[in-house]
Amino acid sequence: MRIPLLALVMMALVTLGLTPVSTMAQTEQPQVGTETGLPLPRYVSLKISSGRARRGPSTAHRVDWVFARRGMPLRVTGEFENWRRVEDSEGEGGWMHYSALSGVRTVLVTRDMTPMLSRPQLEAPQVAILETGVVAHIMECVTDWCRLSIDGTRGWADRSALWGIDPGEVLD
Repeated sequence: MRIPLLALVMMALVTLGLTPVSTMAQTEQPQVGTETGLPLPRYVSLKISSGRARRGPSTAHRVDWVFARRGMPLRVTGEFENWRRVEDSEGEGGWMHYSALSGVRTVLVTRDMTPMLSRPQLEAPQVAILETGVVAHIMECVTDWCRLSIDGTRGWADRSALWGIDPGEVLD
């Protein structure tokens, strides 16, 4: 029996946890992972100090990227069995085994010299100044601010200076 090429492509997309664009336009429900049922995309963090991102979802695929920073926020964009397709703030990534990832939420500071304040108000006292590339744990996020923890220092930062949380996403 011959299967049309379009049908094969559609089956491959579904197997990889992707929804074809035409189907996405018809549904307004958020996309969820085929393995976990969790929303896609979603953010996680790197649980280990060195994680290999592969070209495909198995150890047989070559390593395209190595993430070498424990706690780095990553965005999960796909699922296949025990593998998660992830990307960093620059869109680099690949497939990683789920055991290398954590549900602990972190963010990456993307704006140099971002003030960390004692309260979520522009006139609040400054606790620290954050450089680009700093990774912080998220304690909570409200409309325009996120409360962060970095090596025991806690304070609020403008969420527009952070990568690892979606606009409008509220964490408490």
